Amino acid sequence: MGLTILFGLFLLGLVVGAPVAFALGLASLAAFVYEGLPLFVAFQRILSGISTFSLLAIPFFIFAGELMLHGGIANRLVRFAAAAVGRMRGGLGMVDVVSSMLFGGISGSAVADTSALGSILMPVMKEKGYDADYAVNVTVTSSIAGVVIPPSHNMLLYVVAAGGGISVGKLFIAGIVPGVVMCMCLAVAAYFVAVRRGYPAEPFPGWRTLLTSFIVSLPGLLTAVIIVGGVLSGILTVTESGAFGAIYAVVVTLLVYRELTWTAFKTAVASAVRTTALVMILVGCASAFAYMLALYRVPDNLANLLTSISSDPIIILLMLNVMLLVLGMIMDMAALILICTPIFLPVVTDIGMDPIQFGIVMMMNLGLGLCTPPVGACLFVGCVIGDVRIEQAVKTIWPFYLAILVALMLTTYFAPISMALPNLMN
Repeated sequence: MGLTILFGLFLLGLVVGAPVAFALGLASLAAFVYEGLPLFVAFQRILSGISTFSLLAIPFFIFAGELMLHGGIANRLVRFAAAAVGRMRGGLGMVDVVSSMLFGGISGSAVADTSALGSILMPVMKEKGYDADYAVNVTVTSSIAGVVIPPSHNMLLYVVAAGGGISVGKLFIAGIVPGVVMCMCLAVAAYFVAVRRGYPAEPFPGWRTLLTSFIVSLPGLLTAVIIVGGVLSGILTVTESGAFGAIYAVVVTLLVYRELTWTAFKTAVASAVRTTALVMILVGCASAFAYMLALYRVPDNLANLLTSISSDPIIILLMLNVMLLVLGMIMDMAALILICTPIFLPVVTDIGMDPIQFGIVMMMNLGLGLCTPPVGACLFVGCVIGDVRIEQAVKTIWPFYLAILVALMLTTYFAPISMALPNLMN
């Protein structure tokens, strides 16, 4: 009965349109009351959830991403990508994918990637004769690189939800190869769709232009190198790396590129504060929710259910992927990381999967949810920018979904894709 109250009130909150954090918090409080537990224990769980030192890195990551969104870095990355791959058939689609791989790896945000690159590339693609739905589909699906390629604040949420014991540096570096593989699959899909529709290729601007655009974009690219490199080298903690990354982003956008205006800076600060507050409230409420899940032995029961269906690890991982994909279609990514990690992680560790590999699999699964209706944030943003109805975009987006699923299956069943680089760190 207590478990019914916990999940029933949570689902009811989602149905009536309550914020996910509030739905989690109210459902947890109701379960505490039903079980006769002191309410101060619930508030202790909420406070302990946000009293984690590594969470201090999240506002720095978010702030650095906002600064890069408003400070001109995206424009320079697009120019570099256009010079590098624009000469291919459907070149602007390739430019979109490569730009997302570069910018998403710096900003760590799929929505910011969609917003920044969509505003730049979609009008150009339409002007060159590309269909609006193609422009939206490429931009939206390639934006998932922001949650897979480090640095990503969603990875920090996964580490916190896992209860510690996972190296942030190894998790960061584990996302590099899967992120690149996913973008390569998307580039192949974009190329074949472009060939089928007869889209043109852009002229090669020359090696001099390519080198110049790379040098100009290099200060922005170094932002991710500073953040990830500081963690991997052991010189800086993840929080210190995030702080240095934010300071460096200010210096680059203000003094090097000179495009960060006072208005843009205030917008970046306000957006970072708002997003950080939402994340922290969500983390606290999800901590209380996870406490009740453990009390009701939900992870153990789920593991027993899956193993009763099949003892084959391949089938179990396939079922977990399907569950994550379905959940990603109806809930926010951050909330799902905090809810599903304590439930699913014991299951995958029992069948021998490394928690770091599962973390990357979860990022890719839930990242795909950002591109699918009914609650895909990136899909909504992309359709608004591209002036395309969601129904129209979804009808033609399936080759890009298929490309992401291919990368997801490779990452799930071929461990070296995500684990080769972390193993080298040992």
